[in-house]
Amino acid sequence: MPPKLRIGLTGGIASGKSTAAQRFSELGVPVIDADQASRAVVAPGTPGLLKVIERFGRAVQGSDGTLDRRSLRNLIFSDAAARADLNAILHPLIRAQMQVEMASAVGPYVVLAIPLLIEGGSARAGVDRILVIDVDEAVQIQRLTARDGCTPDEARAVLEAQASRDARRSAADDILANTGTLVELQQGVDRLHEHYLDLASQIQGLP
Repeated sequence: MPPKLRIGLTGGIASGKSTAAQRFSELGVPVIDADQASRAVVAPGTPGLLKVIERFGRAVQGSDGTLDRRSLRNLIFSDAAARADLNAILHPLIRAQMQVEMASAVGPYVVLAIPLLIEGGSARAGVDRILVIDVDEAVQIQRLTARDGCTPDEARAVLEAQASRDARRSAADDILANTGTLVELQQGVDRLHEHYLDLASQIQGLP
């Protein structure tokens, strides 16, 4: 029987979402990653890839038949209508893929790692609680410039294309600040793990 408690894990870019998800996985919690699902639904030969090419043209397909994510990102980054079209194609496919993976998940609870959970407009759909990995925007910019080699202005543009920090915090049931060391972040996940185990045990006792 799939887990009854579904935790939606999200946060802004360079907030530490992946590190938190990895820690949950190390603790034995099933983690279903929307980014991985998004890659699966546009693998070569899939209906998802064909729909994307049909909408955006062959320029978004690499010579090896895979989706050229950089070209696609360049097309949609400053075009809200194109971005909405892409979301309309991919989001239902990604949700369906994650549902398939969740059906085979085993454990008291499951973590759904969804970077754009808040931006999706229906954050509560498909999750029982929202966990936000929170970090100051100045730290995000610092991490982005160091990680991706972009300028501070380019990093700010990326942040502006996402939901605001306030919007994520307002939607959250749980907030984990990632302002310290890696060990402190892992310890924060460990504490939440115990909390979620308690919640899951209460839910499992319900009819």
